[in-house]
Amino acid sequence: MATVRKLIVEVVEARNLLPKDGSGSSSPYVVMDFYGQRKRTQTVHRDLNPTWNEVFEFQVDKDADLAVEALEIDVYHDKRVGPTGRNNLLGRVRLNASQFVRKGEEALVLYPLEKKHFWSWIQGDIGLRIYYVDELVPPPASPLPSPPEDAGKSDTPATPLPQAEDAGKPNMPEAEPPASVEPTPPTAEKSDAPPEANPPQPEVPPPPEAGKPEEPATDPPVETAPAPEPLLTPSENIPNAEPTQTQPESGAGNPPPPDLTSDTTMHGPDHKQKMTGFNGPRQNYRHPVSDIYPREAPDRFPGIPNERSSYDLVEKMHYLFVRVVKARSLPFDANPFVKITVSGCNVQTKIAQKTTLQFEWDQTFAFGRDAHGSASTLEVSVWDPRPGSAPTPTPPQEPGGGRDENFLGGICFDVSEIPLRDPPDSPLAPQWYRLEGGGAHRGDLMLATWIGTQADESFSEAWKTDTSGTVSSRAKVYLSPKLWYLRVTVLEAQDIQPLTPLKETAFSVKAQLEFQILKTRTAISRNGSPSWNEDLILVAAEPFGDLRVVFFLEHRSGKDTTVLGIAGIPLTTIERRVDDRRVVSRWITLDSPTKSRKDSYNGRLHVRVCFDGGYHVADEPAHVTSDLRPAARQLWKPPIGTVELGIVGCRNLLPVKTVGGRGTADAYAVAKYGEKWVRSRTVADSLDPRWNEQYTWHVYDPCTVLTVGVFNSVDESKDPARQDLRIGKIRIRISTLENNRVYKNTYPLLLLHPTGVKKMGEVELAVRFARVVPKLDVLHVYSQPMLPRMHYLKPIGTMQQESLRGMAARLVAQHLSRSEPPLRREVVLHMLDADSHAFSMRKVRANWHRIINMMGWAVEMARWVDDTRAWRNTTATLIAHVLLVLLVWHPDLMVPTIAFYTFVVGGWNYRARRRDPMPHPCVKISHAEAADREELDEEFDSIPSSRPPDTVRVRYDRLRTLGARVQTVLGDIATQGERMQALVTWRDPRATGIFITVCFLVSFVLYVVPSKMVAIVAGFYYLRHPMFRDRMPGPSLNFFRRLPSLSDRIM
Repeated sequence: MATVRKLIVEVVEARNLLPKDGSGSSSPYVVMDFYGQRKRTQTVHRDLNPTWNEVFEFQVDKDADLAVEALEIDVYHDKRVGPTGRNNLLGRVRLNASQFVRKGEEALVLYPLEKKHFWSWIQGDIGLRIYYVDELVPPPASPLPSPPEDAGKSDTPATPLPQAEDAGKPNMPEAEPPASVEPTPPTAEKSDAPPEANPPQPEVPPPPEAGKPEEPATDPPVETAPAPEPLLTPSENIPNAEPTQTQPESGAGNPPPPDLTSDTTMHGPDHKQKMTGFNGPRQNYRHPVSDIYPREAPDRFPGIPNERSSYDLVEKMHYLFVRVVKARSLPFDANPFVKITVSGCNVQTKIAQKTTLQFEWDQTFAFGRDAHGSASTLEVSVWDPRPGSAPTPTPPQEPGGGRDENFLGGICFDVSEIPLRDPPDSPLAPQWYRLEGGGAHRGDLMLATWIGTQADESFSEAWKTDTSGTVSSRAKVYLSPKLWYLRVTVLEAQDIQPLTPLKETAFSVKAQLEFQILKTRTAISRNGSPSWNEDLILVAAEPFGDLRVVFFLEHRSGKDTTVLGIAGIPLTTIERRVDDRRVVSRWITLDSPTKSRKDSYNGRLHVRVCFDGGYHVADEPAHVTSDLRPAARQLWKPPIGTVELGIVGCRNLLPVKTVGGRGTADAYAVAKYGEKWVRSRTVADSLDPRWNEQYTWHVYDPCTVLTVGVFNSVDESKDPARQDLRIGKIRIRISTLENNRVYKNTYPLLLLHPTGVKKMGEVELAVRFARVVPKLDVLHVYSQPMLPRMHYLKPIGTMQQESLRGMAARLVAQHLSRSEPPLRREVVLHMLDADSHAFSMRKVRANWHRIINMMGWAVEMARWVDDTRAWRNTTATLIAHVLLVLLVWHPDLMVPTIAFYTFVVGGWNYRARRRDPMPHPCVKISHAEAADREELDEEFDSIPSSRPPDTVRVRYDRLRTLGARVQTVLGDIATQGERMQALVTWRDPRATGIFITVCFLVSFVLYVVPSKMVAIVAGFYYLRHPMFRDRMPGPSLNFFRRLPSLSDRIM
């Protein structure tokens, strides 16, 4: 049944609008324009915080391109209600199609009102709820003929007449019904309704675009909905509509259908197809028409442009494609399969699926250049494994011997004459070929063969000669599940019957969602009404299905815990919010945990549950994150550009298995950016795999990281318990890439083992970033907050964020491991750095050296000052004196001088900038080479430890030694701070008296002597020649070191 898509806009409210009527108020109304349709709300009289709660529908065609369409919302002041100036605009909002969600995901969003031009004065927000729905269009009813006059009194209903075809219409395609009647729009009745309920409103000027429906220019206009767009017929709404009457398929001896056999049927082995050579002329590589890989979000609003790859970052790899569709005129009791042979490379299809007088395969095979570069003939033959019972279907594989197979016919092609197809050329249509050499069987085989590249739309699903042939070896694109923070506020409980009445009882509530379990603190109550008012945050992944968040009310008595009641809330019934507004709480009845008392009343629990869509649900560490957008799509901003990644291949990989006496590997690459994951095909038995695959992502923030990992595939059928082996991981920061520049580099694949760092090989990547917005918009992103607004209005603690990140990573791994082919759990967790916060002495040492290197500029500055004071360079010391006089005498030059000096240093360092993206990780910064095996073994140890007790004892003693050093440093820092406090706290009366007396004398001198003179004298005294200085510490330093601290009171 055909469907029609509607965009639903709920205008809820507005806040803090600008007064326009001259008396401190406004009378606002809202005008909406979308897809050539205009709607408006009623006028709310004299209210700066109006509430409308009106719902509007906009018709949308299924085939409409909404990439350039936007929903424009204008808020006006009604001139008829109160006087106003020439401009009565209160604000406007423009939303693109990527911010629309389907029904069930909507939430109330407050959009800030924008200016019409730079000099406009606008303030306030408007609250909208926007979503789209797909409604079924009922089939049109057959018209009833008018009965004759004498039959009007009969009780028998008239028989409907058959529908006649429209003679004026052109011939319809074969896939469409022979006759169709345009259905009546469902909103026609609404437009015919009398508009008495709506009061007259002021005139709304129609849009200037031609072709859009206009409202009558009356004053005031009538509040009626515009006429809807004409709907498509059911056959037009469904792209692959089946005809109501299908032609019978041809059997043995019947001529082939005219749409497939016109000048294409070939007879005899001597009749060969004339085609261009395999290594044909080099053609310009063009943009493919159809999507080579699955869309990033197939359920999004239509019209959103999907990123496509032009495959200009990688090398073109030519393949010989053979698509076997179906056969006819074969023995009906046969179970045929097809063998394809090219230069000694033999593959076979699965057993055909029987239909009415035909056998179907619909399989595509891609033979690489190595398999057929020197081949001259392509042989396609059909075989029947009978006599015997029909064998079970088998995947494409090398044909085995020893089976009784009947030859049903074959076809030969000259490889040098097979045509070259390069997208955006249309796909090559399959043709019927007569099978020769089958004896009495004269069947036909429908197939298509061409030479293409990895950009061909058939490449991703085709069987390839450089892969293992299994489903898990194909290249695929995955999407991470949409993650939400589920905030559960446990308020109180009532009517709880404690196990020990009339005594104080400890209660707690446990919330569970799948594997996530969180508990509240313990509340003490005597009357059975404990109170908590505590927030618990869980992570939920769409689709929710029948998942429920379950609450357990527990009675705690010492170490024993008893469940008193259980209650659950389906996730599909929980409200979503995008801000910090308070949602409505609910009371849920607690059921008995035992089956015998299932229907008994065990009290009730008061909770407040909602999905927080204003947060970014992190599944990666903050320093290598690839996405910072909030969970609610309504808050997403348009992308600023795209990043394209070309995964060329690997070189010199270390062997991980042995085949035929030589070491090989089954390598594949995984790339992750944002919610989109890509997996290259698995190249089997090669230490130098070449993928040459290219992918594209939208970039919303330049300060994000693209992660690429290489893994070795393990055959799950042989050993399901084995995990895919890690080969290496590379990270590329988007902000280090220049616009429209291709970075093609080879990166080392480094892997840290318990025995040390090991180079597993090299990977060749090509990266390009292209912005789609003006450069000023990209620079403006650097001034915006990194995280969504809710992270600052209602922040989440650091430890809690890290715990939630671990839950989110497990949910993503669980979701992607259920895909087909699966992206294995260990691969996802390694890409997300799920174990990056485990304790490591190596990381402690690396972070300490990072702090030392960061403070290097201060050390260099102190060294330069010391050299200047020591007059090691007389010229530099004299220049320092001159600068001191200038800056002290003209202090207004101090800040500009520092800024200019910083500019000079940055400009000088521009010459030495790195031209290529910096590789990740870095062995030197990570201190991986300096780490010994004992430290690495401790880093890779699990929690709790699985090592012997003696080893754990040694590690504990080493950790105590490190802790003692940290303890000493912390004590020294505290001592210096306490000495500063002791200057005025009279803990040492003599020291405090000396200090305040000196402060009084200094203040008196500064009141009398100009401050510039004091600064110059102090500076000259500090820079005096070493011959006038004593090598012993100064009086001020000696005085400070003698001040008391609280270290002597530490036990």
